[in-house]
Amino acid sequence: MSSTDMLLDSAATNNLAESSSSKDYSTTNIQVENVDEADIIKTDGNYIYSISGEDVIITNVQDEKNPIISSRIESVNGIPEEMIIYKENILVIILSDANYNSYSSNNNTIVNIYDTTDKTNPLLIKEYQINEPYYTSRCIDNKLYVISSGILRKEYEKIDRYYEEDNEQKEIKLNDIKYIKDIDTRYQTIISFVDLNNAKNEIKVSPYLIDISNAYISENYIYLLNQEYTYNSSVPPISSIFGIKGIIGAFTWDEYEENGYKTYIYKFKMQEDGEIKYVAKAKIQGTTINQYSLDEYEGNLRVALYDSKKGSRIAVLDENLKEIGTTSNLAKGEKMYSSRFIGEKAYLVTYKTVDPLYVIDLSTPTSPKVLGKLKIPGYSTYLHPYDDNYLIGIGMQTEESIRRDSSGRIISQTARITGMKMALFDVTDVSKPKEISSTVIGDSYSTSAILTNPKALLFSKEKGLIAIPVNNYTEKFEIQSSDSNDEVINYYKNYRKDYISEGYFVYSINPEDGINLKGTVVHDKKNTVSYSTNSRLLRGLYIENNLFTVSEDLMRINNLETMEQIAEINMTKEEN
Repeated sequence: MSSTDMLLDSAATNNLAESSSSKDYSTTNIQVENVDEADIIKTDGNYIYSISGEDVIITNVQDEKNPIISSRIESVNGIPEEMIIYKENILVIILSDANYNSYSSNNNTIVNIYDTTDKTNPLLIKEYQINEPYYTSRCIDNKLYVISSGILRKEYEKIDRYYEEDNEQKEIKLNDIKYIKDIDTRYQTIISFVDLNNAKNEIKVSPYLIDISNAYISENYIYLLNQEYTYNSSVPPISSIFGIKGIIGAFTWDEYEENGYKTYIYKFKMQEDGEIKYVAKAKIQGTTINQYSLDEYEGNLRVALYDSKKGSRIAVLDENLKEIGTTSNLAKGEKMYSSRFIGEKAYLVTYKTVDPLYVIDLSTPTSPKVLGKLKIPGYSTYLHPYDDNYLIGIGMQTEESIRRDSSGRIISQTARITGMKMALFDVTDVSKPKEISSTVIGDSYSTSAILTNPKALLFSKEKGLIAIPVNNYTEKFEIQSSDSNDEVINYYKNYRKDYISEGYFVYSINPEDGINLKGTVVHDKKNTVSYSTNSRLLRGLYIENNLFTVSEDLMRINNLETMEQIAEINMTKEEN
């Protein structure tokens, strides 16, 4: 931090202009209420915490016309991945660091915890390192859980069973590494726990010999998933038909697993003292997409599953992970792109050339059923509740192409992406969901972090606001209806309009007026098309009636109503 920054912000260090609790400000878009998720940008209403390269910057934004960098935490032991803030004076930074030895090369998980009571001088109060790559984390009240997972490592022909805490190497005892029956793996997953009310105390680590490819975390349970492909020969082994003394009975195919992906689900209970207790496991046909493929409701776990041969379905598992109900397989031959559980309903999107949006009733867990569906062009990769009667879908707009022979019979059906799409669905009549508004952004080159990371979404029903970062779009290139796709795209091709690499698109949204563009905040303008999809360093948040857009190099502040710029601040390091 420069001396100028120190002098400018010293007056505001210990005397906040107003408590953030009295302010209206946005928080990270999370899946489960009261279960906070780490992200690359956080705010407490007075300060914004953001990642810039290898640094974490704390910016004082109490005066929106004069934002000031309070401090810059320079990383010396890793690359910052995500952050969590707790009670306005605790900052958790999760970093990755490369560790190399003769047997493997892998990333380690580093967790640094700072006391930020003095925003100009954050104090490191806890540092620890787990020798496996960072996977995900959650903060529930004062309880921080960090999950690391990777292949078992060897050092001098011995399994590496150590972690570091406050510069002290600590051993993970062999009898503390838990093995789940019938699971054969070279991978381990370590769940570390910190009480943020007593962050200087020793951490707790819970190692398990499992591999994971997905995770869902509720207020009380951690569900870790691993997906594997099973292949069996179509010819059963002779021993299954003939015993030592001859035929032992009729052969049934039920004895053999079908080829395809299986999902293993492991359930853990989070104890009050920070211990992680294994509860149950299950194996189920099909794969999940992401954490939004799962939901815990009234003791049951609901799972959205996709099978390339059979299609998609919703399965319901009880508290012991025993399957108690399932829908029939839906949309055979189509891929599942998104799912969302909202109370006693689930919404499922599959796609091949058009987008069926399914509404599924889960009020009777043992008998889930499809209530209705809607087919529209394109597909949604993320679904977000507007309220009980309306649903937002964000994904891609596509154009279907059908080839026919001379007799008019269909030879092939294909689809091409023509842009990003955001839509508002009316699901009041669950048997007849309908799209009431949509907007298409950019063209086939356009992309956004929201397509794969829901934390990039900024939404407020009360403010009638929805906003997303967008990469690779052209000036004045927003299509209001699908009917105008060809006209606008052809116009672009003819006149070669310049591309803008990164921008933040801000919309008003409500059922009466639909989705309407309010304005765009530009962060990086380029004259050529970039194929990069990395917009992880562009996020937006609001404090009161001001919009803050933050990228690695720049913070801009705009009025949410007029979209006029109020101020900006350079986030890069000063040249010496």
